Amino acid sequence: MYEYIKGVVSKITPKNIILENNQIGYLIIVPNPYAFKKGSEVTVYIHQYIRDNVIELYGFLTSEEKELFLKLISVSGIGPKSALSILALGSVRQVYEAIESRNDAYLRKFPGIGPKASQQIILDLNGKINLEESLLVSSKLEEISDALLALGYSKKDINKVLPKLDESDTEANLIKTALKLLTK
Repeated sequence: MYEYIKGVVSKITPKNIILENNQIGYLIIVPNPYAFKKGSEVTVYIHQYIRDNVIELYGFLTSEEKELFLKLISVSGIGPKSALSILALGSVRQVYEAIESRNDAYLRKFPGIGPKASQQIILDLNGKINLEESLLVSSKLEEISDALLALGYSKKDINKVLPKLDESDTEANLIKTALKLLTK
């Protein structure tokens, strides 16, 4: 099993990317290939999918996306293609909130998800997701979280602020922004 592969994006197609690592090009199916930049070094969280005579690698920019993908494919009638369509068009937080609030209409807006599938997702996953714990953070935001914990802020308050931060910013600016949000 793979947890993640760190490498350079060498090719982008409408359905997948080629991630080169140690002179091996991995074909990885991703929700939104154009979220990647050709030539950039990235960490892609991987799920190896094996069925009958099919072996595929599915990749995600964050561990949260991977976790949601795994939960979705555990639902009866939801396969990797349907789960990818959900991840391609919806944020992890929005999907979790839709499941917890039993928002059937939100889930039906995704390609391949009809009334039966959306009800099955809600039935299988509702109440089994702790929204705050499920939305784990990237390593950069994890460091920000640790710094804020060291300053005495509660994990619950920190988890409310982290999704509002722009990960592309510097760590110093992220901490400043987080402190401003926490003191409001």
